[in-house]
Amino acid sequence: MSTRIEAVPGGAEGPRRREAARVLMVSRLLRVLDALLPAGMRGSCSEELGRGRLLVAALGVLLLCDVLFFLTFVPQARSPGPLILVGTVCAVGYAAAFGLLHWSGSSRPAALLMCGMLTCGYAVSTLNSRVAPTSAHPFCMLIPLLSVYLLGPRPGFFFTLVTCLHVGVLLPLLFGASAWARNYSTAFCLMGAWALTCLLITARNHANQALERALRSLREHERKLTSLLENTEDIVCSVDARGRLIAANPALGEMYRELLGSEPQPGEILFPETTPPSVLRRWVACSSQVLAGKRVRFEASPSRLKRPRVLDISLNPVFDLSGSVVGMTIFGRDITERKEAETKLGEMHRSLLDVSRQAGMAEIATGVLHNVGNALNSVNVSVNLLAERLHRSRVHPGLTRATHLLGEHSADLGTFLTEDPRGRQLPEYLRTLTGQMSRERSELLDEVHTLLKSLDHIKSVVSMQQEHARFSGVVERLDVTGLLDDALRLQAVSLERGGIGVRREYTEGFLVRVDRHKLLQILLNLLSNARHSLVESGRPDKVLTIRVQRISDERLRIAVADNGVGIAPEDAPRLFTQGFTTKKDGHGFGLHISALAAAEMDAFLSCASEGRGQGATFTIELPVSGEESRV
Repeated sequence: MSTRIEAVPGGAEGPRRREAARVLMVSRLLRVLDALLPAGMRGSCSEELGRGRLLVAALGVLLLCDVLFFLTFVPQARSPGPLILVGTVCAVGYAAAFGLLHWSGSSRPAALLMCGMLTCGYAVSTLNSRVAPTSAHPFCMLIPLLSVYLLGPRPGFFFTLVTCLHVGVLLPLLFGASAWARNYSTAFCLMGAWALTCLLITARNHANQALERALRSLREHERKLTSLLENTEDIVCSVDARGRLIAANPALGEMYRELLGSEPQPGEILFPETTPPSVLRRWVACSSQVLAGKRVRFEASPSRLKRPRVLDISLNPVFDLSGSVVGMTIFGRDITERKEAETKLGEMHRSLLDVSRQAGMAEIATGVLHNVGNALNSVNVSVNLLAERLHRSRVHPGLTRATHLLGEHSADLGTFLTEDPRGRQLPEYLRTLTGQMSRERSELLDEVHTLLKSLDHIKSVVSMQQEHARFSGVVERLDVTGLLDDALRLQAVSLERGGIGVRREYTEGFLVRVDRHKLLQILLNLLSNARHSLVESGRPDKVLTIRVQRISDERLRIAVADNGVGIAPEDAPRLFTQGFTTKKDGHGFGLHISALAAAEMDAFLSCASEGRGQGATFTIELPVSGEESRV
């Protein structure tokens, strides 16, 4: 299986080939010129190297021109002998300049000799020409160009001025005024060539200085970047569009050795065919997406590594100026410790939720005990009243005495009832006793009814506690307003003792699918916080308001508002953070756990307050599932 990936646009193949051929030809020419330079000059600065190359090329061109001079110019001269001597001297001088270049190791002495021979040779050759127009020969333009480039503006001006005086003054005097216009034009062009060449050299020097500064800055940044990449523990590398490695840091080399058992080599395929199949398949799939211009990020845990590691790997495309993908960069970070920390954090979060659930259940149990205790007080009062009234009842003793009298006179009952004074009073006594017994019976029935109501309240509270004391994590469909009423009943004793009035602003029958325990835990926490805020405020008109409203088809909002102490603006951002509390005996995780529980139910818990003494409103937005039911 091959990982070679081609990405070459078809329309750009022709221009790229021509550019490559041109670059190849220039590089070959430069190699030839460098071979003719002394070894010391090849490693010198770019400016000196450029002058040396131009000097070698100019000497070669001048020797070629010298040959042409013998073939074309000498036969037209008045006296060929001196021209032959000049051409020979110039050829020897050019050869001597080449030797001087190698002997001195510097381009300046050889350039002085070459420019001097060039100026003298041009002057002598024009003096021996048969026709005056030869004084304007384009050959003279080489003098300012070469002298300024090789020696600088001032030496170049000297050679140019000598040539201008020869052309503009000496030649018209020798050949007559008929050629003055051409000669003066030639002199003017020579000075113009010197000026333009000076300007060009100045601009080039400025550009070279700017380039040098940029290169120094680039090298400095490259050094810093290299140091950063070398010292980082993250994996960093880059590959071209064919999957060949361009550069890599030591972290990649270490992982590469563990994974493939070899060293990554620049210019070679990053993942060859010997790569494990799973890694190779992932690389081919991801690199194809990156070459399409997409950024790919994934987590991997290669099994061949010496120790188990989790790597966060990111592949990013590299674009050229035309917008085509020419390669990619690969970054990899070892996130094993972070994953372990996330696992531990998850465990701590679950433990915290368990603790919060236990705290919530303890708060529910406290509410249950308060309500049961209140009901037991009523039961105790009713039982005491029953016992006291039964103890003070005179019905039983009177009825006993009457029964005893009737038993004593059972033989003469008629005589006893008509003649005995006690017997005559007995019927009236029985009527009075019957009325007393009826009144006592009614009072006892009332107390028994009160006792039954208290027992029913205890049964209701215990049943409600059993209903909410199930395991958390079970999502069910429930009436949220009914759950609110249960939460208020569990807090009823505490609210009543604090003198807090409760205002309900909701309609019955909002159905939601949530975890009953988590929602009840949040509601109890909000009610408890509101109660503390109201008690702490000390105001006589303590009011706790519960609102339920449908804010959209998918969301339901529950608001718990109070007119208590409120929340300071500087405390608002930290309200739901773990460990933050404004209570003297607070633990600082109630609202934090409530916010986490709300997030687990896809709900959102928030708070709004205008400041200290202005009260606060806590709202929880819940997702709605199912149709709304109206009771």
